[in-house]
Amino acid sequence: MSLGTLFVAATPIGNLEDISLRALRIFKEADYILCEDTRTTRLLLNRHNIKTATISYHQHSGLGKTKQLLRYLEEGRSLVLVSDAGTPGISDPGSMLVAAARKEYGQELSIVPIPGASAVISALSVSGWPVDRFTFFGFLPHKKGRQTMLKEMLVNDYPAVFYESKHRIVKCLQEIATLIDEYELSIEVMLARELTKMFESLYFGQAAELAEKLENDPDIQKGEFVVLVRKIKK
Repeated sequence: MSLGTLFVAATPIGNLEDISLRALRIFKEADYILCEDTRTTRLLLNRHNIKTATISYHQHSGLGKTKQLLRYLEEGRSLVLVSDAGTPGISDPGSMLVAAARKEYGQELSIVPIPGASAVISALSVSGWPVDRFTFFGFLPHKKGRQTMLKEMLVNDYPAVFYESKHRIVKCLQEIATLIDEYELSIEVMLARELTKMFESLYFGQAAELAEKLENDPDIQKGEFVVLVRKIKK
């Protein structure tokens, strides 16, 4: 029996219409869809009347679950790996299964990307900044190494992008403002909040003024943020 196929499929980051026709077809044809949270993915599948069975697979799934999925591939079944939102493997634990499958089967296994939504790329596309080169930092550490990473972003010659939660966004902007003053940098900041959702918003400006704006308007702190920073050439 020939090996199955592992598809790695992007799902919408908010608006459920942001899904490709190819992805919907693959969802219907697959044997199983592997989900961070089956309840979240089922909302998307129900929207498009897809009945394919789902399996929970996330960062806390043990080695036994991974081995089970590898057996399915060995039996010739097709699996689709998705995250709750966006592209699996990008600041997402989905890369664990891809790595395990590559280690087990090498080039014999077909691993197929199904492209789609990405909060990083969506934010960059509406920045108006030159982004032929940029650096992506994912989620910042809460404590150890955080200041070092922020400094690395700010002194970089290319725009930097990272994710931040609504609970830490004000503190993060204040930290950036402090570093800007300390190293006498000229930095522009862009915030993208709730991309593709009802309260989608974009904010441009200096870190200190954006921190003050968010701090004084709690409603702005609803939702998750993509943060972009870049040096302004003098």
